[in-house]
Amino acid sequence: MKSLVRRGTALTLIGSTLLATVFSGNSPVLALSDQQIKAKLDSVPVFLITNPQGLPLSQPVQGQNGQKGGSVTGVYLSQQDAQSFINDLRNLKNKDPKLAEIVKTLQVTAVPLGVIYQQTQQTKNQPNRLLFAFKPVDQEMKGAMELLRASGQSVQQLKSIPVFAVRFAPDKGYVPIKVGSSSQEIIPLFLSEEDAKNLLNQVKPKFPKADIQVIDVDGVIQTLQQKNDPWLNQVVLFPDKAAREYIQKLPRNNTSRSSATPTTPSSKK
Repeated sequence: MKSLVRRGTALTLIGSTLLATVFSGNSPVLALSDQQIKAKLDSVPVFLITNPQGLPLSQPVQGQNGQKGGSVTGVYLSQQDAQSFINDLRNLKNKDPKLAEIVKTLQVTAVPLGVIYQQTQQTKNQPNRLLFAFKPVDQEMKGAMELLRASGQSVQQLKSIPVFAVRFAPDKGYVPIKVGSSSQEIIPLFLSEEDAKNLLNQVKPKFPKADIQVIDVDGVIQTLQQKNDPWLNQVVLFPDKAAREYIQKLPRNNTSRSSATPTTPSSKK
């Protein structure tokens, strides 16, 4: 697939390999449908800068041989970061009258990550398509790079949105958690290092070698596309605390919510 994250695809195969290695099985290799993948990604809100009509702020990109190659828009993982960008533009408006007219109408609009994925899939063969440049949270990027350094990996590999997964040990599977008071188990993939650390602290007393692995959104998506192993049905992406608080403030019928609470790890390997 074309990279969902334009910041780079160096981790796409790496992330996919890591997931497939831990959860390898004998199931037939059948891709999940785009709709199934979209449903998993819908739990994560992302933020666009749009005009009052809901059209994203974008700029043209140059294609091959100097021809027009569509346009690109920023997709922020943080609502605050998106608003800060608008504020920065407003600080420049006095220097550019044309910019002032545009900036005063801009707003931050939230959409599910699944919608971005769906748009990417539907337009991937169109030369003038809208491209999405993801803007990860700086704190999460910093935390991910520190974890990579600590494990002896190159930080140059981290060119996409970091995802944090808790493992029983470096060569063992990911830690599942229970959903509420039910016996159902899910495999959480966190977009927040802090959430991953909270789960790790619960697991460490019983599994001293447990750790946090940095993987990649592109790798997760590629695995969902290419595998149909039973564990994939358990995977749930968890947005960070700020995004969860944003979701809680939305009308219930206007957003996809995950009822899972990442607080109760399962003890099985």
